[in-house]
Amino acid sequence: MLYHLLPDLAPYFGALNVTRYITFRTAAASLTALTISLLLGPWLIARLRDFQIGQVIRQEGPQSHRAKAGTPTMGGLLILTAAIVPTLLWADLSNPYIWIAVLATCAFGAVGFADDYLKIVRRSHHGLIPRYKMGGQIIVGLAVGLAVLFLAEQNPPLYNTRLIFPFFKNLIPDLGVFYLPFAAFVLVAWSNAVNLTDGLDGLAISTFGVAAAAFTALAYVTGHAILADYLLLVRFPPAGELTIFCGALVGASLGFLWYNSYPAEIFMGDVGSLALGGALGTVAILIKQELLLVIVGGVFVLEASSVVIQVASFKLTGKRVFKMAPIHHHFELIGWSEPKVITRFLILAVILALFSLTTLKLR
Repeated sequence: MLYHLLPDLAPYFGALNVTRYITFRTAAASLTALTISLLLGPWLIARLRDFQIGQVIRQEGPQSHRAKAGTPTMGGLLILTAAIVPTLLWADLSNPYIWIAVLATCAFGAVGFADDYLKIVRRSHHGLIPRYKMGGQIIVGLAVGLAVLFLAEQNPPLYNTRLIFPFFKNLIPDLGVFYLPFAAFVLVAWSNAVNLTDGLDGLAISTFGVAAAAFTALAYVTGHAILADYLLLVRFPPAGELTIFCGALVGASLGFLWYNSYPAEIFMGDVGSLALGGALGTVAILIKQELLLVIVGGVFVLEASSVVIQVASFKLTGKRVFKMAPIHHHFELIGWSEPKVITRFLILAVILALFSLTTLKLR
């Protein structure tokens, strides 16, 4: 909104010329998101307590987590507000990439909201029936895939259904219509991966913030003529506007972490974790870095893989590979304190994010 208003005032106030630049608007969106999070956080926490919207702890979870029961949840509403409002204020609202990212994030958040709402009403950790929850995620994923196919059909020079493989310069297969199920798989997988990571105070939001920061850089490079050509990336000028969306996600993450850090005053709930995973996957799809997402979000891959391995091992052999899955609980049970698990996973997230950026030239 401000992007469409402030430049018109530039002839009268020369300093407003900076609002034309993506870098300035990204910084402004990040700071706006951070401010919204910090200001609304106490109010939301108080309202959630008033309505007794508290976390229900799984009986099979670690015993040390029982004390967290009743902590206000559904804090993802704060994250969504803090990320979406600045995006609408500072981004070019005529850009289709922005709307795809915003609507997909809100749609995944809606699925998570329904799940959280049922958990609160039932006073149980069981929310939506799994097939309904998965069905909602698949529908949103297919919708994003259809939007991508539409963009590829309408603007062949600007968008395509090819995949860019990290480390390989010439390995760029075109999936064509098969990109639709692929996009749905990416979004469902990442929304659930972030959801599984959300088990310790500040773990999911801190690692997500690092991944979002990496994608802020990737989105900017994708839309930059010189940098995209230098790094041999497929250049999509309109996709550069997603830098603002990613910047808003970073600011919202930092603001939420202020209240979600150990010991947490509020949890994000599925309304937050599903939305964040969906946002990350959508941006990766729109800037053609779907496979690099595996490296950028390596912590989420580790968490989701540990669950798959644990379930498969128990069903096939009757034995467990980990003391408990997701893997962050395994480290808790072998003696790591919760803050130590969070800090070490965050360090790993930073290393993987930095490594992912180096792969742009290692091809």
